[in-house]
Amino acid sequence: MDIDIIAINANFDVELCKIIKQVGAEFGAVGEGFGPSDAEVLNMSHFYHDGANSLYLVALVNGKLVGGCGIAPFNNSKTTCELKKLFLLPDGRKLGLGKKLSLQCLAYAQTKGFTECYLDTLSSMQSAIGLYETLGFTHLNMPLTGTQHGGCDIWMLKQL
Repeated sequence: MDIDIIAINANFDVELCKIIKQVGAEFGAVGEGFGPSDAEVLNMSHFYHDGANSLYLVALVNGKLVGGCGIAPFNNSKTTCELKKLFLLPDGRKLGLGKKLSLQCLAYAQTKGFTECYLDTLSSMQSAIGLYETLGFTHLNMPLTGTQHGGCDIWMLKQL
């Protein structure tokens, strides 16, 4: 099995949008207040780049795009970043890709000077929550002020 993790580019935008919306629907993340409905999903390569202190990585298995994960400043913060849009198709799961993608995003955040990382997700995404816990994220009782995804019911934070 050939696995590649690379930074997003415009060639992946259309297919990645489909994956994010498909996986979002699988877990009930549909409509306003959920990541798959964010405007950036239509053009991820435009929003995630070094100039914006952000990065989105895509995962390819045997040359096929299976999903990705990103990191970006949280509400333009210089110290808090957000792990964003970790979505993998079923054939990209159970391969350790979620962990690899997340760790690479967190390492990037550290190089940019971020000291903590926030995320929000859904309680239906149990595998993801378990991953985040093993990566050292701790649960919060409420979202950070300025959270964009009102539909999420799990909020977590990690010190970098």
